Amino acid sequence: MRARLPKIAPRTYSRIATIAFVSLVAIVLSGAAVRLTGSGLGCPTWPDCNGRFITTELDYHASVEYGNRLITGFVGLAVIAAALMAFLRRPYRKDLFLLSLALPAGVIGQIVLGALVVEYELPPELVMQHFLLSQLILAAAFALMWRARRIEDDSNPSEPRNTVLATRAIVPLTAWILLLGTITTGAGPHPGTNGDQVARRFVFRGGDTLDWMIHWHGRFSTFFGLCAVALWVYLRRQQASARLRRAVTVLCLLVAAQGVVGFVQYETELPAGMVWVHITLATLTWISVLWAVAAAGKLAPAADTAGEPRPARTPA
Repeated sequence: MRARLPKIAPRTYSRIATIAFVSLVAIVLSGAAVRLTGSGLGCPTWPDCNGRFITTELDYHASVEYGNRLITGFVGLAVIAAALMAFLRRPYRKDLFLLSLALPAGVIGQIVLGALVVEYELPPELVMQHFLLSQLILAAAFALMWRARRIEDDSNPSEPRNTVLATRAIVPLTAWILLLGTITTGAGPHPGTNGDQVARRFVFRGGDTLDWMIHWHGRFSTFFGLCAVALWVYLRRQQASARLRRAVTVLCLLVAAQGVVGFVQYETELPAGMVWVHITLATLTWISVLWAVAAAGKLAPAADTAGEPRPARTPA
């Protein structure tokens, strides 16, 4: 029976995985727009909007919220296609199929969280989880896209063990910065409501919560930027591959841009547009870290690296 099923070529599947990844990035940015435009409760019921599934009688905030839900529908189709086509891809690869399953599972989790966010009127804890889960799904989608573009035993050599470890060390720090950023946003002036709607904010340090979080987020972000620059210098000295150095260069530029945007939005009292740019750059920074880790390659066992000659590097 399996022989009768349609066969998907590797190049076609690579395009499908790329579409799924791009659609997941789009839903992260549209979800941020929902919150920052005060449209989080634009549709106070879920999955319908004011009792209807399809309606043209929507005000601005309902249109923004319902539009985000429609984009979620497209994302759902994209990730289901990525999972189904991974099964039909020829030659079949188990690693791609297992990775692809994480995408629809994550989107289902996002739908459940989205329903709870609306039901409980935007509690910051659930809104945080909504954003952070999206970053985990992006990680799976990026890995799927990256691996789908390469043969199973990639001929491009991995970096030396110490270089791979140094690159991967920046991942938990990036995750920590994202966590601090979501807590800061949860204490800020953009809870996702408008008009007379009220949403709870983080107030674990009373009226100083937002300012306290901004400063700690800024301190760790500065440390993160220094670590990114240190990694860039290390890779130059180690003559790492051009693709890895390119990824870390992009990372450093994004972190620098984040610093400028963070300073401007603090001085201008967190306007919604600047916060959206900040969230967009945060998402791109996370993607650049994933890119760097993928470019560094697999981590070779310590015993296998002793006495081996350095692989030739591609010139910058």
